[in-house]
Amino acid sequence: MDDHAIDVRAFGTSLLGKPSRNKGTAFTFEERDAFGLHGLLPPDVESLETQVARAYAAYKRKATDLGRHITLRQLQDSNETLFYALLDAHIAEMLPIIYTPTVGEACQMFSDIYRRPRGIFISYPLKDRIDEILSHVDADTVDVIVVTDGERILGLGDQGAGGMGIPIGKLSIYSSVGGIDPANTLPILLDVGTNDPERVADPLYLGWRHERITGQDYDDFVDAFVTAIKKAFPNVLLQWEDFAQSHATPLLERYRDQLCTFNDDIQGTAAVALGTLMAAAGVAGSTLAEQRVVLFGAGSAGCGIAEQIVRGMMREGLDEHTARLNVHMIDRVGLLHDGMTGLLPIQNRLLQPQAKVMPWSSDGTNVSFADTVANLHPTALIGVSGQPRQFTEEIVRSMAAHVERPIIFPLSNPTSRVEAVPGDIVNWTDGRALIATGSPFAPIVRSDGATQFIAQSNNAYIFPGMGLGVLAAGARRVTDEMFMAAAEELARHSPAHDDHTASLLPPVADLKPLSRKIALAVARAAVAEGVAPPNDDEALARLIEERAWEPRYRPYRRVS
Repeated sequence: MDDHAIDVRAFGTSLLGKPSRNKGTAFTFEERDAFGLHGLLPPDVESLETQVARAYAAYKRKATDLGRHITLRQLQDSNETLFYALLDAHIAEMLPIIYTPTVGEACQMFSDIYRRPRGIFISYPLKDRIDEILSHVDADTVDVIVVTDGERILGLGDQGAGGMGIPIGKLSIYSSVGGIDPANTLPILLDVGTNDPERVADPLYLGWRHERITGQDYDDFVDAFVTAIKKAFPNVLLQWEDFAQSHATPLLERYRDQLCTFNDDIQGTAAVALGTLMAAAGVAGSTLAEQRVVLFGAGSAGCGIAEQIVRGMMREGLDEHTARLNVHMIDRVGLLHDGMTGLLPIQNRLLQPQAKVMPWSSDGTNVSFADTVANLHPTALIGVSGQPRQFTEEIVRSMAAHVERPIIFPLSNPTSRVEAVPGDIVNWTDGRALIATGSPFAPIVRSDGATQFIAQSNNAYIFPGMGLGVLAAGARRVTDEMFMAAAEELARHSPAHDDHTASLLPPVADLKPLSRKIALAVARAAVAEGVAPPNDDEALARLIEERAWEPRYRPYRRVS
């Protein structure tokens, strides 16, 4: 990227109050002359590197993760370039603070720790003024929007307006890891009320104090929102985030052919889980097509992962029927089969034959999780239930008795919702398990003295590269094939391919260069799918590098 001067109209305290333009003590003497900043800042002119060192020292003085989260958010709301430079220098340490697992607590405390406006709140009572609200956005263009209605925040449930912490956190990762200019991102909260009585009763709660809007009223409101987005930002990438199971898939299906959009809980989670599973299968000396998979949790995330696994198995040569027989879904009622009624539409294509699985039932009614593991002898167990400690010692030992390298992924977030902690899994499998989790866990020292690294199967491995690839390629839509390309690229970069004691996924510190590689794979797939203009790999790589934003100060030129 070049260093040509940026035209800036803000002056004095107004300029210092713009996070996207503020340089703080790094304004040069000439810029202080031009923008009326003498006296508003201490006289010493500092480098960005010096500012980063000071900011990091302040961060380290905080005693709790929530305190560190608040410190980073305050810095983001003061000086975005400094905020992202700090993340660049310490991304492995700070990713769990700006996103999972700490962002869950931040969403719960959102009204208590609220300091300064960021993003757009569109509340249901203002449903007829969405166009006007979007016109208030202070940006020349918006490239990426992350939107939530706050109903299913991580595994914590309905957080109402507090759900805004999720779009803010996701977009921070888009910019830090994916190189999306933060000035062109927009977090949005659709405030349709909350069914959490604690939120409504809280005198500090900032959201609309009303039970959630449902049914046709909800659908009409979201449709009005999408219509307004298409009008205001016709080329935007819109990411749906943390919508309830009853809304997530229907919204994706309704709008995926109307604009460039995807649901990260369904598609991003599926891609990172598939990439991690492919890496684990390779370490175990097998292939994806050879896996017998049990998914514990049959909601939108679980079904999304299952469908992506089916597609991956088909790419390895299985027919669709055989691939689906290899994927088993566990819900509250047990193993899902085709003798059941009242299931969700997204579950209906993922049912096992009743004649195959009912002999597994220990009580003659339902096929339990334990029944499934005892009879299927699964090679891979993936948890996306939000129900803690469901991968019990009995379940894990039963699985490990029949599989040399059991693949076990307790992926639920935050940490309090994880299906099993890695240390227990290592002990119960005598260190043979291949493990990935949704939240970060420290390496495990096994009984034989070896250190086992735990992969964090976090969506941050996928969606930043997806966004960069989409924007660089000029993609008009987001396709399943683009997510498959991202998953395969992620699997190719598994450190465990060369060292079977290593993590299944690259270190978090390598997320930025990895995202560039995923962006290229996504862009290439978009071109092949016909949803982006024709370009060869060399041109796409150049577009990605030209598009990627880096946190550094550029010179300013004052304009009136």
